[in-house]
Amino acid sequence: MIDAGALSAVSFALIAGITTFFSPCAYPLLPGYVGYYVSQTDGEEPSLGGALSRGFIAGAGVLVTLGILFLVAFQVSHATLSNLVYFEPIAGAVLVIFGVLIITDRAPSLSVPLPKRRSSLLGFGIFGSGYALAAAGCVAPLFVGVVMRAVSAPTTTGAMVVGTYVGSVVALMVALTVVTGMGLVAAGQFARFGPQLKQFAGVVMILAGLGQLYLSAVLLGVL
Repeated sequence: MIDAGALSAVSFALIAGITTFFSPCAYPLLPGYVGYYVSQTDGEEPSLGGALSRGFIAGAGVLVTLGILFLVAFQVSHATLSNLVYFEPIAGAVLVIFGVLIITDRAPSLSVPLPKRRSSLLGFGIFGSGYALAAAGCVAPLFVGVVMRAVSAPTTTGAMVVGTYVGSVVALMVALTVVTGMGLVAAGQFARFGPQLKQFAGVVMILAGLGQLYLSAVLLGVL
């Protein structure tokens, strides 16, 4: 049975993964992705098989990029493991600040170019990879928080934390591609709900930052 500490870490990773996917400086890329999908399949009948294949390729792009980021982060973390605990309050404070910037609409925005060649399945993988990089960079303190929990936890729990975080982002990318391929969403829908999702992401990041500051002050005794 999973203990309370592991459940808390995995729950944090799940929330972090969802927040990463809808991060405010990556979320504006999604209407372009929907439009790219439509342009690639113009004239084709909606196909679940085709949507799934494109979704898995986009998800693979996410998986590869996040996998590389975690490998690099783990190398750095293990090299400075004795001082890793001191990064917890820093990450928490940055999360709170960045959350406030999001709510006040001062967060940065990013762009990821998409290939223009028709029928390019590779283009979906490129977008998935670029989106993951933009999203993780947008919420870097949150990503660092996931890394710290994975590194400081037992091996099994750490693997669950990383798997939950990466899996949630991959699953959302696959789901988005499939519902787009089946004609269930349009680019305009993202623009319509964008402000609400940005506010939600900002609130979640502030709460996550406060949680990390609490962990630093009460449980780790850093502050």
